[in-house]
Amino acid sequence: MASSLHPVLLVSVSWISLLALLISPAQAATCTSQTFKNNKLYAHCSDLPFLSSYLHWTYNASNSSLSVAFVAKPAKSDGWVAWAINPTATKMAGAQTLLAYKTENGAPAVNTLNISSYSSIVPGKLSFDVWDVSAEFSNDTFTIFATVKVPKDAASVNQVWQVGSAVNKTSGFPEKHDVAPPNLKSFDTLPLGANSTTGTPAGTNTTTNSTGGGGSGALRIGSGGNMVLFSVSLLVLGALIAL
Repeated sequence: MASSLHPVLLVSVSWISLLALLISPAQAATCTSQTFKNNKLYAHCSDLPFLSSYLHWTYNASNSSLSVAFVAKPAKSDGWVAWAINPTATKMAGAQTLLAYKTENGAPAVNTLNISSYSSIVPGKLSFDVWDVSAEFSNDTFTIFATVKVPKDAASVNQVWQVGSAVNKTSGFPEKHDVAPPNLKSFDTLPLGANSTTGTPAGTNTTTNSTGGGGSGALRIGSGGNMVLFSVSLLVLGALIAL
């Protein structure tokens, strides 16, 4: 005779399946597991919502500076990645840009570009001070390190990021990036100071992180996730006892 699942057991199995989806590694924040060769730590990190990019940052109110590590893969192996602050608008036009690429000998380098308009990209000094600039390249991924001066008591800054497929090795001048939807949507507001959600330094053993500055929308399991796990466990245990 054909058997059928007990209704309570069926509900329990459904809850277990839902729980598995909630705590799936694919849904966890990625930036919290990233570490750097120079062992730098940052107060916050965020999985940016487009172009598989990540930002780690620390805001220092005492000198109005923002230290960042931007992590991204170029569109092609010989391509480039860029992160920028736009002091005057939200998108690319006006962006003060740090662009990483590989030189002719394969070493990573960073150029500063003033994107004054969509038709004008000028290599040279940015409109604000920037220091401690460097880049790493590992596993087909660039990391740009820098500290930039931001307006005193600023609540947030406009950030823009991008990836491209090719660069002139002599001039360091980037070829145009794609104009696909992810490329056109790669801008956001990065909160600073008291408006910044408490984040997690890279390399720590936790899955909570800052969602400010472009969270990926992926579920972060923290104390709330533990409560879900506890509640579902009780439900499953009660269902099994009732059988």
